[in-house]
Formats: sequence, structure tokens, C-alpha cells
Amino acid sequence: MFTKKEYTLLELSCYYGAVDCFKFLRTEYHSKITEKCLKFSFLGGNPEIMSECLKYQKPDEKCMKYAIISHNIDFVAFLMNEYNISINLDYCINYNNLESYFVYYEQTNDINECFINSMRFNFPSLWEYFLSHGANINEKDKNGKTALHLATKINSKETAEFLISHGANINEKDQNGETALHIATWNNSIEIVEFLISHGVDINDKDKRGQTALHIAAWHNSKVIVEFLISHGAIINEKDQKGKTALHMVAWVDRKDSAEVLISHGAKVNEKDKDGQTALHIAAYKNMKGTAEHLISHGANINEKDKNGQTALHIAAYKNMKGTAEHLISHGANINEKDKNGQTALHIAAYKNMKGTAEHLISHGVNINEKDEEGQTALHIAIKYSHKEIAELLVSHGAGINEKDKNGQTAIHIASYKNNTEIAELLISHGVNINEKDKYGSTALHIAAYKLNEEIFELLLSHGAIIN
Repeated sequence: MFTKKEYTLLELSCYYGAVDCFKFLRTEYHSKITEKCLKFSFLGGNPEIMSECLKYQKPDEKCMKYAIISHNIDFVAFLMNEYNISINLDYCINYNNLESYFVYYEQTNDINECFINSMRFNFPSLWEYFLSHGANINEKDKNGKTALHLATKINSKETAEFLISHGANINEKDQNGETALHIATWNNSIEIVEFLISHGVDINDKDKRGQTALHIAAWHNSKVIVEFLISHGAIINEKDQKGKTALHMVAWVDRKDSAEVLISHGAKVNEKDKDGQTALHIAAYKNMKGTAEHLISHGANINEKDKNGQTALHIAAYKNMKGTAEHLISHGANINEKDKNGQTALHIAAYKNMKGTAEHLISHGVNINEKDEEGQTALHIAIKYSHKEIAELLVSHGAGINEKDKNGQTAIHIASYKNNTEIAELLISHGVNINEKDKYGSTALHIAAYKLNEEIFELLLSHGAIIN
């Protein structure tokens, strides 16, 4: 259990309550009493060792924890009375120390706190005791949770039954706006979900994020709970604060089984969230090919645009999801569709340096010279961000090296501005017009001089750039 590097012999003597060893080490070797010695003495349970350690070290909450773990009520009372160290109810519950729990109650007389936390003891007569002495069954703890929330959290149907039979508010919310039903769904506890619904819990109640139990069940791929909630009146297209339905949730986490259930019961596959995204956009973003396929097969609009004008294909390109992009294209995605900036998926692949996706788009006939709102082609963008491999790919597949943007600039202007000699050499080797002027009358050489890019200035001169 221990190694020599972790603890001293004196500390181990305290841990095991070995008083003779403790005395020997102190007398013969003057071993130092450390903080661990004191803490371990409360675990070891030897009063003589503890008393000696207290002469050299001051007790803290950790000592109380160990006293509770050891179920030594004398030590617990001693720390409370002599050092004013409070009992932590969590320790009492976690280590099943009911005696210390009652000491806390006697000291604080906080009947509601003790009642709420007593749910974690499987002890109905204890609950009865607190209720009979005035505990409020709907009282909340510091997290806004009632006893019913806690009973649900520990997945205890018997406790939940007891509380509801004694008048617990089944729809009470905690500080996250969650009812017991939300918590039962998080726990994937179909038994408690069924029980709560049979006792009238509001199945469509929302938490602070605007999510119902159905959102949560969808997120967790709790197919059985999803089916049960729907069969008992859950609103299938209900939206949370971000405008997401349960179908958006399953797309985010690739829960194909739950997606099938939702769609078969009327979930709208083209419903949009506040970002204008459908479940298909999300499936593309997360590279959930299986879910994307299922959505498409059930009527998802493959070219639907979000608030940025992007389709699922734009998003697949942005995330370099080659497989998803291939799947979308094979099902009819418009490869040349533009977003609100006038960019196609190829522009985005060039911006993100996604060579594989760019290759795939080119192989399927994307317009390689399509221009965005700034008049830029994918080649302009690749050079702008110094993505040499993308630039090489585009040029090798026929990208117009003399195409101009709205400022009249060609690829060589941008390469000069970025002082990228490798890309400039690539363009020159493919016949770029080295003396082309932009709308301000500037050539690539003018730009190199203005930017003091000496290396590319010399390169341009050596290939015939006109200095005047």
C-alpha cells in the first residue's frame, strides 16, 4: 500500500496506530512529527499518538475527514469542541458514518439540510424522523436541489417514491432549471423516468438552457427514453435557447439510433437553429457521415444555407472532412454554391490549407476560377495565406494565374506582397504576366519595392520585370 518514498516510518506508525513503534522512533531516533503524522493519527485511532502529535501540529479539516472515516466519534467530537472544526456532511455520507451525521445535526439543528442530504442514506426511518420533526420536503440545498433531485441523482426509485408520497413537488427546479426528470434522463434511468411521468411530471419543462428531457435523451443516445418521452407527449421539435431541437443534438453526437426514432415520429429534418443551421450542417461539422446519410435519405435539403450562407459542403470543407464532403457531393450537393462572402467550398479549402478536400472538389468539377465578393479566386486565397501546396495543386489543374480581384491584382501581386519567392517562382514558371498592373497602376515589382521585399524584387527583375 505504501512505499518508502511516500511516507516516513513515524507517519506509518501513526496510520496503523502502532504506539510502541511510535514511541521507539521518537525516543531512539527523534523522528519528526509532521502534518501527516497528525492526520494519520486520526485514522489510526490511538489517542496517545494523537495527543503527542497535537503538541507539534495544528489539526485541520483533513483531520476531521480522517476521524469520520475511522468512525471514531470521540475524535470527531474532540475536533468540533476543542478546535471548532465543522463536520462535513459529505464525508459522513460517503463513509456511511451516521453517528457523526447526528452529531452534526445536534450541533447545528439544521433540520432541512440534514433532511435533504439524508436521501443519500438508504434509511427511510431517518427520512421519517426529519419530516416528523418539521423538515420541509421541498427545501433546497446550496445548489437549489431538493431531496427529490438528490434521490433522482443517486438513481433511487424507492427514495423518489417515498418523497412524492409525502408531498414532494415533482416539478421543482434546481439552480440549473432542472427538474428531477432532467436528472433522471441525464442518468439514463428509464425506471425513474417512467415513474416520474406516471406521477405527473411536466415532460416538456425546460432547464435554463431551454432544454427539455428529450434534448438530453437525444444527446445521450438514450433510444429507449427518447421513444418513451415521445410516446408520452414530448414535443419533438421543441427548441432550446440556441434554437436547437433534439434532432440537432443527435447530429452533434452522431446518435443514429435516436435520429431514426426522432425522424420516424415527425422530427423536422430541415429545422434551423439560431445560427441557421440544420442537423445536416452539424453532422457535416462533426464529420458524422452515418448521421448525414440518414438525414439525407429522409429528405434533408443538402444545399440548405445557414446564416453565413454556408451549406453542409462549405462546413465539411472548412473542417477538412473529406469523407463527408464526398458523401454530400455524391448525393447532389451543389459544388459551386456560394456563401454570403461569395465563396465556394474550394475557397474555404484553400483558406484552411485542406489539400485533400481541395483535390476532391476539383476532381468533381468545381469551378476552379470562381470568384468571391472580393473578386478573389481560390488561388488568390491560397497565396494570401502562403499555402504553397494548395497553390501548386490549383495551378496544376488550370487555375487562371492572371485572374484579377476587385483591386485588379493577380496572383503575382499577392505573392510579391507576401514576399513568397517559392510561389512567385511557381507562377513565373507557368507564364504569369509579370508586369500586369492593378487598378492603382502598380506591378508586382512596385509592391516588392514598397514592402522592401528585396529577395522577390531581385527575382522579378531577373525574370523581366520592367522597372519603369
